[in-house]
Amino acid sequence: MKKEQIHLEDWQRILIGNAPAEFLLEVFIRTFLIYFILLVIMRLLGKRMNGQLTNLEMSVMLTMGAIVAPAMQLPDRGVLSGIVALIGALTFLRMTNLAGFKSNKAEKLIQGTETVLIKDGILQLETMAKNRLSHQQIYAALRSSNVYNLSKVKRLYLEAYGLFSTYQNEGEKPGLSVLPPTDTEIETIHQTGDSNTLACSNCGNTVPATPRPDACALCGADQWVRAIL
Repeated sequence: MKKEQIHLEDWQRILIGNAPAEFLLEVFIRTFLIYFILLVIMRLLGKRMNGQLTNLEMSVMLTMGAIVAPAMQLPDRGVLSGIVALIGALTFLRMTNLAGFKSNKAEKLIQGTETVLIKDGILQLETMAKNRLSHQQIYAALRSSNVYNLSKVKRLYLEAYGLFSTYQNEGEKPGLSVLPPTDTEIETIHQTGDSNTLACSNCGNTVPATPRPDACALCGADQWVRAIL
């Protein structure tokens, strides 16, 4: 559209566009048809599309959004082309899922694999850096699983589809608190802290309080706090 054709007082162009007013009814019909087909395609894609999405499923969802918009709104685009594109997205996802079902290598390549973020109460700092995860993101995931002591964590996995899975140790062991340090009132849920044990606030490694430790043997940080139970 040329610059000289744009006028702020041209309300017909602003509200309806350059298409005739009858096209509004066509947009309504197109939208009805596309959404009906989209519901059918979503049903065929399976229940996974209603849950936490993998990278592949997220790509298909974004693609579908780009597919339906022109078919609904552009007068020079037919509805049939959008339907064919939706069927193509369905076929692509079904084929890749079938390839992952038949081959473990293909599944790992397409879907990815889980990642260990905590191992036996110790933060895996290099893995966190590779996945661009902060300490507070890890602590928030633990708090959502009602885990407030880092030493209680046997494993924390970042699943291939983006969720966290927590597996706890049995018994009590002093460790690093994952509660917000600024909220002193909530810290009362901890049992009495262990004055004989210190925890590295960077990786969660625990050591005896005496003699006073220097840098952490695991991560090199010199940031010690009293361990809690």
